[in-house]
Amino acid sequence: MEDEIKIAYNNADVIALPGHGGIFNVEVDGKLIFSKDEAGRFPNVGEIAALLKAAGY
Repeated sequence: MEDEIKIAYNNADVIALPGHGGIFNVEVDGKLIFSKDEAGRFPNVGEIAALLKAAGY
């Protein structure tokens, strides 16, 4: 997924932080973009890039 974000946003600074207990969140500038806990699943291919675009990034 890091590669997907970097392709869509070539100047993005992507940092993967280890989680525990099944946590998988994507945050941008402190704003939650995707939460596996809320969605009940991992993001689909292209979903994070689409969510970033929808959030104005």
